[in-house]
Amino acid sequence: MKIAEDTAVTVNYYLSASKNNNLEELVEQTSPEHPFAFLYGFGGVLPDFESNLANKQKGDKFDFKIEAEKAYGIYDKEYVAKIDKQAFVVDGEFDSKRIKIGEDIEMNDAEGNQLVGKVLSIDDTIVTMDFNHPLAGFDLHFVGEVLDVRAATAEELDHGHIHGAHGHQH
Repeated sequence: MKIAEDTAVTVNYYLSASKNNNLEELVEQTSPEHPFAFLYGFGGVLPDFESNLANKQKGDKFDFKIEAEKAYGIYDKEYVAKIDKQAFVVDGEFDSKRIKIGEDIEMNDAEGNQLVGKVLSIDDTIVTMDFNHPLAGFDLHFVGEVLDVRAATAEELDHGHIHGAHGHQH
């Protein structure tokens, strides 16, 4: 069976990333014991990741790159925000247990959308956070193999994700 709409796909890959054509660094590596499984055509992965796997079948190898613009976008300095330290006060005190430099913090924007930001700095009055995706500005390089392709079940199609050995389970 070939990878196409409404198929359950399981792959093993090595993902590296580079910025400005510099040396690639490992970002993520799956394994046959812990592969990546997804439902093709449901928008759960990068569009170019899907398109590069289209029509491949079990046992096929792949090696492709996705430029930053088509991956997680270009790093945008406007996504770095200075937030009043008072926003992180709990019971009258700054939440220093949770708000630390380098920590990823879940927050909501003015419209209630959930965002994740990395704490860059903390001073007397301001917490500076970066809301860019961690891979923004990076070109991605995937090298791997298709481990399995099968027709998605009606339940998987209804739920929009894979169930079973390598996918989400309830």
